[in-house]
This record gives sequence, structure tokens and C-alpha cells, in this order.
Amino acid sequence: MTWTVGTYVVYLLIAVPLTIWVARTLSRNGEVFLADVFEDKAELAGAVNRLLVVGFYLLNLGFVMLYLRSGSAVDDLTGLFEAISVKIGVVMLVLGVIHFMNVYVFNSIRRRSRAEALRTPPLPPQGFVPPAMAYPSAGS
Repeated sequence: MTWTVGTYVVYLLIAVPLTIWVARTLSRNGEVFLADVFEDKAELAGAVNRLLVVGFYLLNLGFVMLYLRSGSAVDDLTGLFEAISVKIGVVMLVLGVIHFMNVYVFNSIRRRSRAEALRTPPLPPQGFVPPAMAYPSAGS
């Protein structure tokens, strides 16, 4: 096994579990947040959470696989550590950006849900209310 192949193996052994851990953490905490957003619709909150997790996996694991290839051959242990540090650093930055995008989406959904709740009248209409009549003033 060459140092380059060893770099690929170490990279995958770090990047894939890291991605899975972040996805599970986002899923667990996102589920609570989505349950708050979709108050009476727990099933919808769960479905949205699962769809976001699937998208997260597809995007990040796809990036991990595309970023696997090394630009140059790795010749020694020092090169392996340098290549891994760059690769894992970039993967962590991408995971962080995707995390903040998820938080932004969650917050947008929550904000829209709160705005909808404010637009709903507190009571249903009770019937026709005639316009106020103009009464003559006492001094005229």
C-alpha cells in the first residue's frame, strides 16, 4: 500500500464518521426545533427532519467522495498528515457551512410559522357588523 492510498483510507475513516456524527446531532436537535415550528403536526416535523438529514448526507458525503482524490502523490508520513489535515479541515468547513444553512432554513420556517400565527384572527368572525352611523353632535 502506498502513502497515497493510506491517505485515502485515513481520510475516509475520519470524514465519513464525522459527517455521520454531525448529521445525527443536527437531526436530534433539529427534531426538537421542528416540533416547535410544526406545533400540532409532529408527523410533518419528523418527515421534514428526515428529508433534511437525507439531503445533508447526500450533499456532504458526495463532497467527501469528490474531494477524496489527492492533487499529488503522498511520499511519506509527513505528507500523509499534511494532506489529511487539509482535507479534513475543508470537510469541517463545508460541514459548518451546511450546518449554518440548515439553521437558517429552520429559522426561516419558524419565522414564517410565527408570522402566520399572528395573521390568524384570534376569534372567528361573529357575523355582519354594520358600519358606525354618524350621529349629530350636541352642539349643532
